[in-house]
Amino acid sequence: MVSVDELRLVLTPGLGAFSLALFLIGFIAILAKNVVVIIISISISLACAHQIADLFATGFGHTTTAAYYLLVFLVGVYFGVGRLLSIFTRGKWEFPGLDLKDKKVVPKTEEGLKYCDVIIIGLIMNLVSAAVLASPLFGVVLNPIHVCWLWTAAAFHLVMCVFFFRAKDTLTATFFAFMVLLKFVEGYNIIVTGHQPVSPLVSPIVFSVLFTILALFSCSKGLLNGVYQLFFTAYCIAIAAQSSRGAQGVQAAIFIVTSGLILMGLFLMISSSQTHIMHGYFKSLVSRINCVTLKTNDKDQNVPYLGSSKYADAEVLGHASNVLAAFALIDAHVDSVYTPLPWVVVGGGLLQLLCGLVAFSRGKTFESTAFVLLGTMWAFWGLVRFGALYGDVRGFNLAVGIISFLLFNSLVTVAALFLSVGWFVYILTFQLIIISFLLDALGNLPHGYDIGVAIIFGLVSFYFFLAQMFSTTLQWPQIPLGRPIIKLSGVGGGADICPHVPARKATSVQQIADIMKNGGVCGMPTDTVYVLVAACTVLMQ
Repeated sequence: MVSVDELRLVLTPGLGAFSLALFLIGFIAILAKNVVVIIISISISLACAHQIADLFATGFGHTTTAAYYLLVFLVGVYFGVGRLLSIFTRGKWEFPGLDLKDKKVVPKTEEGLKYCDVIIIGLIMNLVSAAVLASPLFGVVLNPIHVCWLWTAAAFHLVMCVFFFRAKDTLTATFFAFMVLLKFVEGYNIIVTGHQPVSPLVSPIVFSVLFTILALFSCSKGLLNGVYQLFFTAYCIAIAAQSSRGAQGVQAAIFIVTSGLILMGLFLMISSSQTHIMHGYFKSLVSRINCVTLKTNDKDQNVPYLGSSKYADAEVLGHASNVLAAFALIDAHVDSVYTPLPWVVVGGGLLQLLCGLVAFSRGKTFESTAFVLLGTMWAFWGLVRFGALYGDVRGFNLAVGIISFLLFNSLVTVAALFLSVGWFVYILTFQLIIISFLLDALGNLPHGYDIGVAIIFGLVSFYFFLAQMFSTTLQWPQIPLGRPIIKLSGVGGGADICPHVPARKATSVQQIADIMKNGGVCGMPTDTVYVLVAACTVLMQ
């Protein structure tokens, strides 16, 4: 049973953040002259403020809070009935104050920060979590119930991540994926320790490095992107330094900066002028460097290898998850109290499964198989070894399951020979990780072996993370992954991208038929091949 004092401390940070966010929305709605949004947002904002007052002085704002919510209900009914009336009368009749005519809305975008409804939601979730984590500065003791705010923010950030991968914005999607990891690990540490995370040294340092690199590359889309993400770099450094006050201070700064970004984003959404803040500064700086060339907005940049996937490449997130998961194994030996369960399961497991699904939709079968295998292994080992399911029980039964992963990864290692030297080394070093899991299950793990292979695999994953960041953002230079060790013969000669042709064009049918002929049906007349391909195309449609 939660006491009144605990309820007060738990609800105040989140309600305060939502009250501020809704007030900002109402303020911008006043400038946009949107009466319905003004009444609803300002009313709920004041209701949240009165709820906070009621927690500290019982009965102070009880009736007023109910009145505000009643007003929101009445406005909602008024808008709903007015909308239905406008639909049934085809716009001939409208209630006063409801501008329901369709408008052509041109989204305002600031370079790098896409100020649209979706990113505003993500920023509001950052505002809520920052309010919770900065609340100890004002005497609030963090409680396990605070985790509800943090994990709710993480759930919304996961949706933001998927949305921006679908919007072909890899850097923003990766940023929100990092937010998912942070919120989950913050909530987990509060549950375990009951206070702000002062976790082991290695994982926060690695996360700060990843945030710094992401911030640097995000500057190519907008300087504000990179500056904002550097605040999270400072937060991870404060955690690594085991400075609770420092981490809380950084979260307070994040709260203030996020409020400004929300206000700026809302204003740009209604502004008729093309307002750009710090627009193109990074690009103009990079353009003066002869050895660096930024990628242009090429429509073919995110074209899938096969099929018609609507998602951008998610490999950068998969490699970053492997980096975090690998170095989290080192933290397990440093201090057993701060178990790396969130890093291994969420960072190296669930998000990596998401990357595998995206890779599969883009026709990258090998990469999809690799990410699904690695994600399943991290999730399995994280739950069993670091989730209180493993204990001190070691034996053959557990080893059999790990051996199955070992055999399957051997097949993936052989397949990597046909892709590149880099991928072969990548999968081979993960084989060493699985061997360390097997030796641990059998109770024969040599001292320091698991730390050594974790460092090796972490560094290889970091190399791939950098290579993918360069490939996503820069035209030149590129970080090489090497040529295939064994080249395939036949169509394409083992080329990276398979033929990608439109389904409804006659030239595509002809091209698929130059391919079938070269692929082993040389004895078949060309006209017959054309007929077969055309028939198959019709059947598939």
